[in-house]
Formats: sequence, structure tokens, C-alpha cells
Amino acid sequence: MTEREGLDRFEIGVGTWSWGDKRFWGYGRGYGDADLRGAFDAAIASGVRFFDTAEIYGFGKSERLLGRFIAETGERVSIATKFFPYPWRTAGSQLIGALRRSLDRLGVAQVDLYQTHWPFPPRSVTAWMEPMARAVAEGSIKSVGVSNYSADQMRRVHERLASRGIRLASNQVEYSLLKRTVEVNGVREACRELNVKLIAYSPLAMGMLSGKYTPESPPPGVRGFRYRSPLLASLRPLIGLMDEIGRGHGTRTRNQVALNWLICKGALPIPGAKSAAHATENSGAAGWRLTSEDIAALDEASQAFRK
Repeated sequence: MTEREGLDRFEIGVGTWSWGDKRFWGYGRGYGDADLRGAFDAAIASGVRFFDTAEIYGFGKSERLLGRFIAETGERVSIATKFFPYPWRTAGSQLIGALRRSLDRLGVAQVDLYQTHWPFPPRSVTAWMEPMARAVAEGSIKSVGVSNYSADQMRRVHERLASRGIRLASNQVEYSLLKRTVEVNGVREACRELNVKLIAYSPLAMGMLSGKYTPESPPPGVRGFRYRSPLLASLRPLIGLMDEIGRGHGTRTRNQVALNWLICKGALPIPGAKSAAHATENSGAAGWRLTSEDIAALDEASQAFRK
């Protein structure tokens, strides 16, 4: 099985950015370990088997929680995690060391997908591919991915890996009805050209597409600075359309419509889940498809975010 075929098994996954993250998501102030275990169990019960984490999420807490839940349940899941290229990490051996610490926190000997989190200097994006290739050869990782890479950076990394007989499996980028930049900056086209899976993080725009936030009741913390009142007010027609389309497919929710739109675009969305209810609802985005008319209507209604 190739790396791409491995990812193509999944229509939807679970993103675990919020698992253990206190500063951005408020872990411990409204949700905790029991809620996250409920989210994990509900995702598994719904047939979801792809979980994405990172060493930086909760400073390792996310990996520890995911590893604990896997160990406690004995479930077999596909694990993706990420290496963060801090500016003081300038040697390939530091990627190998970070990978080993991630494996220890997760309690596994191998992860299915290991990704470089950002294309940060001073080390070049291609230089990290040498230790990645070594980790593949050693069996610590099955496949190599990147995150937040431009089309040009993807092509350079793809070429470097190909010289070692390894495919670039994925590029994980922010993609949603409110963030369609990948459609115009060449990333989505490069993914198609290179046969690289596009993994969509923040596919519900950090909760903005849920409709629960308004200009009078904006999201808390950092999200409140990013999504200010004018934007929240402008979302009402789009959210109304999502509700209308959802009713046309039985009892599909607006979140499920937004996630299915990404699936129809060929992406693998990884929405976050802080509770069993979140995980169950998100999983309902898989197993069906919007019509071409639905997709066109959503494209038109979110055209302002295609930039």
C-alpha cells in the first residue's frame, strides 16, 4: 500500500489541537480528560480511525492523551503527528530525537504519518527530508508529510523525497468555507499534480461555521481577535444556506455540510472534538455527498473567502 492509498482510506479524521491546550482552547476550563476520552470513544464508535496530533499541542499533552486512550481501549488507529522546527533546531538528529519523544508519549513504535509542522528557517525545507527518509528506513514512520507548505516548497520537498524513493504523502493546511486560499495560491493544484493528499485543518473555521458565535457573543480568547464582529455578522447568509442544504439531505447539520463540502473537494478534514457530541456530529459528515448544485451554491456564497 502506498502512502497516498493509506490516507485515501479516510474520509474524515479528528484533529487534537485542543487536547491539552490551555492557552488557545481553554483545556481544563470547561472540558477535561473525561470529555476528551468521550470524544475519542465516540469517534471510534462512528468508524473514525485517523487522529492528527503534534508535539507542540499542549506541549506534548495531546500526544500523551491520545496514546493513553489508544492503550486503554486497545483500538487500532492511524496516528499522524508533527515535528516543530524551532529556530534552535538546526541538525537532522534533532528531528530524530523529537520523533522518538513523540513515539514515547504516544506509546507506540511507529506512527503512520510524520509531518514537518511549518516551513520555518533557518534550516531549509528540503534539509529536513534527509532525517525523515532515515526514519522511514528505520521503520519509525510509515509516511512523510508536511504542513503549511507553499506549492513551491511542496515541489522541492517532493523532489528531494523522490530521490530517496519516498513519496510525499500529504500537505496539511488551513482550509474551510472561510479560508479558501489554497484554491488560489497553487497549493491545491500542486497537491493534485503531485498526487499529495490535502489534509484540511480548522475545517469549521475554529467554530465560526457552527453559527453559535455572533457579533454580540464572539468566541473567547485568541479566536475573538481573529474573528471580529463584522465578519461574524457577514456569515449569517452562508450559515442560513448551510442549514437549507442540510435539510435537503435529511437531518444533516451545518457543520456536516461544511465538512462534506471539503470531502467533495478531495480534502481530508480533521475537525477538532472536545466532547462525544462533537465527535459524533463530525463523523456524520462522511458516507454521503453534496450535489453539484449544493457545492456550486456554497462556492458562490463563500466566494469572498477565496483569497
